[in-house]
Amino acid sequence: MKDITITTQFSVFDSIQELPADVQNLMEQAVAVRKKAYAPYSKFKVGAALLLDNGKIVLGSNQENAAYPSGLCAERVAIFHSGANYPEAKILKIAISAASDTNTTNTPIPPCGSCRQSMAEYEIKQEVPIEIYFMGEVGAIYKSASLKNLLPFMFDKKFL
Repeated sequence: MKDITITTQFSVFDSIQELPADVQNLMEQAVAVRKKAYAPYSKFKVGAALLLDNGKIVLGSNQENAAYPSGLCAERVAIFHSGANYPEAKILKIAISAASDTNTTNTPIPPCGSCRQSMAEYEIKQEVPIEIYFMGEVGAIYKSASLKNLLPFMFDKKFL
């Protein structure tokens, strides 16, 4: 037996104002669309904003359903909308903001496993890393230069 070590690296911004201007705009849009989320059951709202290489910004918010798990996360709402409407465009950056109606989220909230797998599919397909920025309602923002930091052992079509 042998052990392997996997390291990841993230950049940390103390506030939205520290982000580069284009990412600041993207995060502000993620915050705005988060407030439109439909989350009557979990009371946990998430917004996502994608910047495509064609300059378009695609938004998504989580959409819950009483017939759980029929709802969909914000990240996948935006990614699938992008894939359906701009199939040739590459996703350059994703900004994600999450907030709870019951308490203040003041630490960065990363994407769930299903969203990570969906992002992996697009990052592998487009052969260009996707920058991922994520935050809670307030506080620091984490930046990952690629999905590989969040999902180092990605499952993709080469395993099929």
